[in-house]
Amino acid sequence: MNDALRIIKPGPYTLLVDRGRRRCQHFGLAAGGAADIHSYEWCNRLLGNPTNTPALEIAAGPFAAEFRFEGHAALCGAEHNAKLNGKPVHNWSSFSVKPGDTLQLGYAQSGVRSYLGVGGIWNVNTLFDSCQRVNDNGSAEPLAPGEYIHFSALKQLKLNTMTPWTQIPDDDSALCLPVRPSYQFLRFPEDQRQALVDGYYTISPQSNRMGYRLQGPAVHWPAAGIESEGIALGAVQIPPDGQPIVLLNDRQTIGGYPKIGCVAASACSRLTQRRPGQKVSFCWLDLD
Repeated sequence: MNDALRIIKPGPYTLLVDRGRRRCQHFGLAAGGAADIHSYEWCNRLLGNPTNTPALEIAAGPFAAEFRFEGHAALCGAEHNAKLNGKPVHNWSSFSVKPGDTLQLGYAQSGVRSYLGVGGIWNVNTLFDSCQRVNDNGSAEPLAPGEYIHFSALKQLKLNTMTPWTQIPDDDSALCLPVRPSYQFLRFPEDQRQALVDGYYTISPQSNRMGYRLQGPAVHWPAAGIESEGIALGAVQIPPDGQPIVLLNDRQTIGGYPKIGCVAASACSRLTQRRPGQKVSFCWLDLD
């Protein structure tokens, strides 16, 4: 099995991801997984790969890798003006590659994260049913320059495919995050529930895969702290300064700040493609 992808330039934060770990949070280990599950799934769908096949999550760029196999690859997500051997490659599509071909991604022009997949079966270790690697302190371990990732490429001829335009999101458009009332929602005063949805929030530069910090109208919690409890993907945490934090894939597993609700998982994917400085808003989903 000599098929491989060689990482030339991993950029600031490139991870090997899938749908995430299972049955691990009671050990204090985050579920992880692709931050933008929509783009990740389309990347594998274009290649005909099974669900949960690994892919590279490339944040921000620049990035470069060499293909050491003949077959197909696919790229979905943020717009990086990708080039294969110096020639433009369509985003949200699959393309043919051969040994020695080099893929280069520039800085992201729209969105934040791109997903690079290959058609085949990856030879990677797993932990809690996930390929995502962790350091000794539980943080995600990014890929390094010169690293090889091995797999068995599919050899049969396959046509290049593209994602339907209706499934390609606009990551520069306004984003309203639908929130399902949950956790301590009923203990927040009515005027504080309303404050969350009355204005716009700016994404803070301190945002990452653990959570997106937002700056805007403060939401006040009228009581003391709460007992620590499990935290779901998309939980909207309200710290003492009243500035909401939307908790994401690499969040802590428990926390003692009050939470006013949970953002829908599909909207979390869209949020992770927004950059610091972009504005978002919230809207309440029905209680039913």
